Amino acid sequence: MGVTANKRSTMAFFSDPKDHNSHRVRLVLAEKGVNVEIIDVDPVQMPDELLENNPYASLPTLLDRDLALYESKVIMEYLDERYPHPPLMPVYPVARANTRLLMYRVERDWCEPMGRLLTEKMPESKREQLRKELRESLVGVAPVFAEMPFFMSDEFSLVDCCLAPILWRLPLAGIELPRQAKPLQQYMERLFARDSFKASLSSFERDLQ
Repeated sequence: MGVTANKRSTMAFFSDPKDHNSHRVRLVLAEKGVNVEIIDVDPVQMPDELLENNPYASLPTLLDRDLALYESKVIMEYLDERYPHPPLMPVYPVARANTRLLMYRVERDWCEPMGRLLTEKMPESKREQLRKELRESLVGVAPVFAEMPFFMSDEFSLVDCCLAPILWRLPLAGIELPRQAKPLQQYMERLFARDSFKASLSSFERDLQ
């Protein structure tokens, strides 16, 4: 649930320049060409304006006039509805539900383990096991990317916006894809070549590859 925000003349997006959850929203903003002030935030030192509008003091946070939103998927869907072109969700309810389910699967299967790899302290043996599981999961689904240009779709969607920041961080996590993941690697090349993806990168993210 959003809370009432102090009215601003422009939209503001409080973003962690290193975190994939902020990156996915920046990708949507870039894809839509939204006029927004992106404010890079150190998670250990939140600005007062964010603290006043987000009861969880979390990133990412979007302020849009009298609205404050602070969960990445909620922000992404809001932006897709407010700025309908280009559409990043299907029109029909069944297709929209399937897209949300794919986003959930991406979150569970790939975003969560990537987040753990990049933020948690753990023994190296456990870290290597987590890398192995994530690599095998990605390799297992790689053939899907040979069938359509985007993830289970002919059109770029919010699912791709969730997945692209994870794939961009594979080198940071120490994960190298094997030769049999070629369809996935080709998908990554298509994503990373998009103008919107290039525009979405923070200075930290540009240095990852």
